[in-house]
Amino acid sequence: MTIVVVGGGGREHAIIKKLKQNPTVEAVYCLPGNGGIAFDAVCVPEIKATDIDAVTAFAVEHRADLVVVAPDDPLAAGMVDALEAAGIRAFGPNAAAARIEASKVFSKNLMKKYGIPTARYEVFDDAAAAIAYVEEIGEFPTVIKADGLALGKGVLIPETLEEAKAAVREIMEDKKFGASGNRVVVEQFLRGPEVSVLAFTDGKTVKPMVSSMDHKRALDGDRGLNTGGMGTIAPNPYYTPEIAARCMEEIFLPTVAAMAAEGCPFKGCLYFGLMLTATGPMVIEYNCRFGDPETQVVLPLMQSDLLAAMNATIDGTLAETEVVFSDGAAACVVLASGGYPENYRKLIPISGIGADGNVEGACVYHAGDAIKDGQLVTAGGRVLGVTASGETLAEAVTAAYAATEQIHFEGMHKRTDIGARALAALG
Repeated sequence: MTIVVVGGGGREHAIIKKLKQNPTVEAVYCLPGNGGIAFDAVCVPEIKATDIDAVTAFAVEHRADLVVVAPDDPLAAGMVDALEAAGIRAFGPNAAAARIEASKVFSKNLMKKYGIPTARYEVFDDAAAAIAYVEEIGEFPTVIKADGLALGKGVLIPETLEEAKAAVREIMEDKKFGASGNRVVVEQFLRGPEVSVLAFTDGKTVKPMVSSMDHKRALDGDRGLNTGGMGTIAPNPYYTPEIAARCMEEIFLPTVAAMAAEGCPFKGCLYFGLMLTATGPMVIEYNCRFGDPETQVVLPLMQSDLLAAMNATIDGTLAETEVVFSDGAAACVVLASGGYPENYRKLIPISGIGADGNVEGACVYHAGDAIKDGQLVTAGGRVLGVTASGETLAEAVTAAYAATEQIHFEGMHKRTDIGARALAALG
């Protein structure tokens, strides 16, 4: 089989490594890929992940048996629609279904209409009206979300009225996130442990993957700026079997049924960002694809075949398809460029990576690196994700951090407390 994976980060690398475990997979291309992904796939850096015409033409020319569209932007823009129109099998939702992530307004209205538990909210297309509402409710912190996609950074959590006013102006008037901020959602701030659950769905059946916990802040102790994710662990100890059962009945199945009822059935990987509040689990957000860096701890624990699960979501046969995860644990520590998520240098040489792209005792998922003059160098904010597995979470965390000690580049930054909150919850 020939497979094309669209994207160029750690998530895509994790998908590629897992797909290659299937013996029928002969060739894997990654568009555009990156320097480290080239250890496991043929990268095509001249084709951008958002170039629908070029990706479709490449898939047709190379007679791809499957195209996995991993990032949110091309999904929202209709890449799956274009591939299917060209006769190419594609994993991921079409543009209509991808609205569940691409429009916060769509997803919040969907939850309200179908009684799916979520935070109280209002939608505004006028900055003055949004500010007046914030003044009226007087609840802080509050949550202000740009309606559209914003590279995972379109959510602001102001602590005071003045910060809230500034946040609204930043999004709606200064256009910090471009047209994505033409509308905003002002939302109640929820409290409780956060849980990420990725799930395969074919539009009818839902098969959740193992739960995970992301660490978004740049610095230890959940301090500093929000990032794309500084590390993850799986499973999430707060996500008990009892809570999982509630989520299936109150959130997962109702969401998939709601999408079908709206005429846009969701097929692919649906990400549920959950808050376990005192009154029960609630949805913070949906994503229309595998999360990053959640994928880097979820897929290493998958014992069944990823390709089979992807095909089942496309064919509507997920109910008859085995999706199994190990009872162990995994931890991923992100190695970032100094200064991330703000300004950082690029093209800094990386040492310590083995000839297979990994290090001893762990798997390295390459997120933001490149090859220059035969040397692996940094090329992004989040450079590498170092993932280790173990029978227990403590074993996985210890192994992941030990593995990071083998890798070096100038200014390398990592959090030193990935998994600490989860380990404390386990007692």
